[in-house]
Amino acid sequence: MPPLTSPARVEDETFIRMDVVDTLRAAGFDVLEAANADEAIQMLERNPDICLIFTDVDMPGSMNGLKLAAAVRDRWPPVRIIATSGHVKIRAGDLPGGARFIPKPYQSAQIIDAIRELTWAA
Repeated sequence: MPPLTSPARVEDETFIRMDVVDTLRAAGFDVLEAANADEAIQMLERNPDICLIFTDVDMPGSMNGLKLAAAVRDRWPPVRIIATSGHVKIRAGDLPGGARFIPKPYQSAQIIDAIRELTWAA
């Protein structure tokens, strides 16, 4: 199994973020967490080991998860992207090429499998 670097979880709902972070850490990932896109951008600027972001689409702040995904693809093209939402319908072209969308509610195994697949393909 190849070594995995750090995914970052971006979610404004504290308890949802904490639950996913705990699940991903239990699966063996080093996880950083951000409450919004601005925090995620700051983390990416400081942490070159981030290999993937897992972001909610519907977030307050200067940009939502779709805009964050576009910013990440522009500034950090190697970083993989997984987006999720229970409210927003994603259409073709909403996310950068190669990004994944997993609708809420999701199973933990779906996220873990997607992270492994995207990071192993890197």
